[in-house]
Amino acid sequence: MSKQMTGAEMVIQAFADQGVEHIFGYPGGAVLPIYDALFHQNHIEHILVRHEQAAVHSAEGYARSSGKVGVVLVTSGPGATNAVTGLTDALMDSIPIVCITGQVATHLIGNDAFQECDTVGITRPCTKHNYLVRDVNDLARTLHEAFYVAQNGRPGPVVVDIPKDVQFATGTYVGRENIQHKTYRPKLDAEAPQIAAAVEMLAGAKRPIFYTGGGVINSGPEASRILRELARITGVPVTSTLMGLGAFPAANRQWLGMLGMHGTYEANMAMHGCDVMVCIGARFDDRITGRLDAFAPGSKKIHIDIDPSSINKNVKVDLPIIGDCTRVLADMLAAWKARDLSIDKGALDAWWTQIDRWRGRNCLAYRHSDEIIKPQYAIERLYNLTKDRDVYISTEVGQHQMWAAQFFRFEEPNRWMTSGGLGTMGYGLPAAIGAQKAHPDALCIDIAGEASILMNMQEMSTAVQFDLPVKIFILNNKYMGMVRQWQELLHGGRYSHSYSEALPDFVKLADAYGGVGIRCDKPSDLDAAIEEMIAIKRPVIFDCIVDQQENCFPMIPSGRAHNEMILGDMAVDLDEAITDEGKMLV
Repeated sequence: MSKQMTGAEMVIQAFADQGVEHIFGYPGGAVLPIYDALFHQNHIEHILVRHEQAAVHSAEGYARSSGKVGVVLVTSGPGATNAVTGLTDALMDSIPIVCITGQVATHLIGNDAFQECDTVGITRPCTKHNYLVRDVNDLARTLHEAFYVAQNGRPGPVVVDIPKDVQFATGTYVGRENIQHKTYRPKLDAEAPQIAAAVEMLAGAKRPIFYTGGGVINSGPEASRILRELARITGVPVTSTLMGLGAFPAANRQWLGMLGMHGTYEANMAMHGCDVMVCIGARFDDRITGRLDAFAPGSKKIHIDIDPSSINKNVKVDLPIIGDCTRVLADMLAAWKARDLSIDKGALDAWWTQIDRWRGRNCLAYRHSDEIIKPQYAIERLYNLTKDRDVYISTEVGQHQMWAAQFFRFEEPNRWMTSGGLGTMGYGLPAAIGAQKAHPDALCIDIAGEASILMNMQEMSTAVQFDLPVKIFILNNKYMGMVRQWQELLHGGRYSHSYSEALPDFVKLADAYGGVGIRCDKPSDLDAAIEEMIAIKRPVIFDCIVDQQENCFPMIPSGRAHNEMILGDMAVDLDEAITDEGKMLV
């Protein structure tokens, strides 16, 4: 396809050629030609957000839940700078985003013109790649390249900065079929000797573990399916990062739960004690490893990742494998079957006996109350009342995020959207909006804290305007909960500015936006209130009043190792209560 059109028309045509159905944005002077082109078509829906940061988070939720590229359209200057937090979030969590930013006319660039900023310079550290298009005849190729770069290899955000005069100019449009990136060709397939070495190393293990990350989900649903089969056929336990939840089913006995700072005792102890670790699509983040010199000290490490820069970046590994998770896992599964390999049964049984001993400490136990809602109980009830529905969960950032990861059990990939790398308060509501737009008939819930939700509360207007029945489930403890917890444990209980004073009445606030507000403060009323929330086909703010003093355990203190966890006071010490056969004595 090759024809003459304006730069603004090229943007819309490129979106159409790339299969884009929804974009999230906010208009301004430097993108008005593109918005005018949007007005003259009806195949792409624009969702008007109330802040450009929320536009990117909405696109992240859309991309994370659907597997498609999220698309953002914002103006120059403050429009672009407001998007920076979302772009950084998408970069750290490997979310494919194409963000179109307006720019002042080319002859004004560098003159401090109205609403001018160096968008390319500002976004260079927080994008996978970015472009400034000065010639309309380069625009179509650049737009198609942007989609290719965003979704191939390790996914990430790409910015295309388009001056206003380029949007008005007329040039030649070329379709995506005529575009081939000349230099960016990610390696997808591993070498056969690496695959052979990996399966032989795994077969020789006595205490193996699969450590999976968001890369398994980013690779597509087939990666999750193959992971499950490989775990089944080998009998190896599986743990996951925060971003990888759902790649392996929580109901499976081989699932150890999430690992890391607020991971389960059994997952962290198994990582500490393993002798062969297979890391799949994860990057050895500091919240996972704890103290590096004490991280899985006796293990040989296999690292599968499509991003070569992640190999040996944080942790030196014994066998690096660069390639796409789906293809590498498929090759490993085929090699395991072809060689008829197996792990020594006696050693594997002993490993599982030890894991069951750790699991028996019941590290997520908490003290239930009939008088006040415990936050863990609130998540448990939310899970139990929604587990049979088509549900997508997003979160803000803090204690509620960790409790959601611990107590909401995910069986499938792409159902969990949270800010892992950047830890962005204000992420959850716009992400839920993006997921709801991608899945209009699903139940989309943002599990929030009363502090985080205020960061982007204005997006209730977006939800109401576009009839998106998202649910905001607030665990309201009147504190910046994780800040308060660290101040209690590490700063002598000096709660410096962590108390959430002057909170709004969330029920009245929901009503003011045109949504529905629900408040619940009694455990006995919780189920009925959650059922009411689910039944309402409009945006809902659920103000769940929970115990203010509850802390999130287990917890690895900063700078400590996996075997130096703090457990809650309800976790059972079974050192003297388990027989040699690994069975609890009642």
